[in-house]
Amino acid sequence: MTTDGSARIAAIDGKDIVERSRQIHQTLPTATAGLGRALMASSMMGALMNDENATLTLRFSGDGEGGQILCVGDYNGNVRGLIGNPFADIPLRADGKLDVTRLVGKGTMSVIRDTGASQPYVGLCQINSGEIAEDIAQYFVESEQIPTLCALGVLVDRDMTVKCAGGVLIQLLPFFDDCTASQLEKNAGNVPSVTKMLQEGTIEDVMARFLEGVSYDVFDETEVSYKCFCSRERCERSLMALGEDDYKSLYEDDKTVMTCSFCDRKYVFSHSDLDKLDEERKRKSREKK
Repeated sequence: MTTDGSARIAAIDGKDIVERSRQIHQTLPTATAGLGRALMASSMMGALMNDENATLTLRFSGDGEGGQILCVGDYNGNVRGLIGNPFADIPLRADGKLDVTRLVGKGTMSVIRDTGASQPYVGLCQINSGEIAEDIAQYFVESEQIPTLCALGVLVDRDMTVKCAGGVLIQLLPFFDDCTASQLEKNAGNVPSVTKMLQEGTIEDVMARFLEGVSYDVFDETEVSYKCFCSRERCERSLMALGEDDYKSLYEDDKTVMTCSFCDRKYVFSHSDLDKLDEERKRKSREKK
């Protein structure tokens, strides 16, 4: 946070998160960049929430070649995500950069904050740029009236692995100082890309460039990761929630395989497993009566 209380800042070195996502979903470079940017944005936005039980869901529903991008972050900055078409093979832009705008397309962007205690907060805005970072900043201005700067970058190496990835999120707070806001805006216009700075230094160096000439204090630093919360128990609950006819249809195959869309982990249920779950379903049904 700036020393004068004008702004709060989150910054992330997301190389490991984005590379893990690439490995799971086998994304091609443009999809790696688009999903990677959304993952890092979700991580920073989640880490800025006040409730440790809250989750944040970021969804880009555009008409681009990548299809829907969906990411879920938590209070600790851990995140997971998926993209509709991980194999979208899009030519580079004229300037040689990955065409994330074409990957995302036009449509809507939504943010859902869920504390589990009441109705979740849902914010919605139009996708204007498709570059992810600009849309995040626009969302905060339009939906939450918070002046925001967001910068995100993913650099994909020649072997399609992630060379570096990072992001910065800066938000002005109520009663901010005009001089501080002007300096932050000036810095944002002068810094090179996040990936260029990360190739030359650390995420702390990147943050320092954005905050040049502004006094600030670092209050927290934490390890964040690509983290999925799927489990066999959750799969069992989903199966037990099926109607009678749907449950019986599971026996038509030799086994039932449930695959997590976020981490590609597979959970296999044999006929014997289904029998045990069926007994549990019927027992709970009798108890309710």
